[in-house]
Amino acid sequence: MQSIKQIKVALEDRSYDIMIQAGILQKANETLETFCAKRSILLVTDSNVDPLYSDKVEADYAKFIFPAGEKHKNINTISDICRKAVEAGLDRKSMILALGGGVCGDMAGFAAAVYMRGIDFIQIPTSLLAMVDSSVGGKTGVDLPEGKNLVGAFWQPQLVLIDPETLKTLPKEEVCNGLAEVVKYGMIYDWEFFQLLEKNIDALNNLDMDFYTEMIKRCCEIKAEVVAQDEREGGLRAILNYGHTFGHAVELLSNFEIAHGAAVSIGMAVAVELGVMTKRISKDYAERQNALLKKIGLPTRIPAGFDAEKIYGAILHDKKTVGSKVKLILASGDGAVSIVDDVDKDLIIQAIRNCCD
Repeated sequence: MQSIKQIKVALEDRSYDIMIQAGILQKANETLETFCAKRSILLVTDSNVDPLYSDKVEADYAKFIFPAGEKHKNINTISDICRKAVEAGLDRKSMILALGGGVCGDMAGFAAAVYMRGIDFIQIPTSLLAMVDSSVGGKTGVDLPEGKNLVGAFWQPQLVLIDPETLKTLPKEEVCNGLAEVVKYGMIYDWEFFQLLEKNIDALNNLDMDFYTEMIKRCCEIKAEVVAQDEREGGLRAILNYGHTFGHAVELLSNFEIAHGAAVSIGMAVAVELGVMTKRISKDYAERQNALLKKIGLPTRIPAGFDAEKIYGAILHDKKTVGSKVKLILASGDGAVSIVDDVDKDLIIQAIRNCCD
């Protein structure tokens, strides 16, 4: 078994560790004992993950299982989780464990944030997207029909426990979805990391466990560094939204038929197209980004049937939009980005249109 890789998310009294080790779920109860002893615990998971991993962490915990899928990431499910917590006797000293992908972590974390005005929770992500992104940083929430993650709270976990071995039970397309967030980190923060990804396409496509463990570690390090400087997205943390403004709009208009990672990949392609159009990034960088996305099985084009004007309209409901100003994260090369809110509407729509099939 690999040695445990440990990363600190430094947030003063809200600091916590990320522990990464292939096979760590095999001794999850031992690892969790420090946090869970003598407390009432509610394990939140979904219908896909439950039969695979609940028995690794369940012990005698109460359990809430929701139907897998983004469509169930809503206020009704939060109400159901909280009512289950009441039924299970959870009090203000109790804890929620989130076992699953990003949807599970977002909802379990939000339920923990609002139940009895806030109880502790732990993230145990089982998807690549959750491991490298949503389980770290304390963003929790649910969707509304009008947009993604419009209701939520910043609520940091007590621990993030990552076992890359769980990726072996995911469909290939789900691993691809997570890789969109991985490529994002290279584009916005670490160009050497981006180049490392370019040189290891086979390892990425063949789920090389040693490579994935190190890759997940680097992504978590980057996110921990950003979050430690800007916990509540007042400035720097906004760079983590690269590709998300356009991606969320596409995801929403597809009625979540397009998965989050695929939508973010498309969103990055639109963002880099707009970057080229506004002369913030060279065409060479744009082509390298899109080539890498394609080589790992991710889309860079908006499917036929989507309307550029409607995508722009959906963007206006994004929580990062202030008034009528659309805040955009545009890559500028070598792992750097610009945060802008003065790009002309017609130019944005043209960039979207240029990426439509």
